[in-house]
Amino acid sequence: MTNSEKNLITELQKQGYGYKKISTLTGLSLNSVKSYCQRHPVSVHEKVCPTCDNALINIPHKKTKKFCSDKCRISWWNSHKDVFGKTYTSHTCKHCGNDFTSYGNATRVYCSRACYDAARGKRGATV
Repeated sequence: MTNSEKNLITELQKQGYGYKKISTLTGLSLNSVKSYCQRHPVSVHEKVCPTCDNALINIPHKKTKKFCSDKCRISWWNSHKDVFGKTYTSHTCKHCGNDFTSYGNATRVYCSRACYDAARGKRGATV
């Protein structure tokens, strides 16, 4: 197998072609293409850190990383506050009448666990 054929196999593999399609496009045998691809795997979906563009090393069977470090994660979230700033909603507590905000699509009724307990008449509830 020549270097040009190896490069062609690698490029076709990066484009998402399977062994059979690569075999028919290059004119090589199916087993030759399979063995080359298995010995020289290509990372089709290489992930990079959105902050610093470093390659991310993901461990199999673990949660997929989105950032390379805590520093990059915090930096990205600090510069994208508009992403999570819109989900706060304001409410009025059903027990004490104070206004409070909650995060997400929550339909909260009470401002705290203490107000909830006091409204439900549970023991040890103080507001």
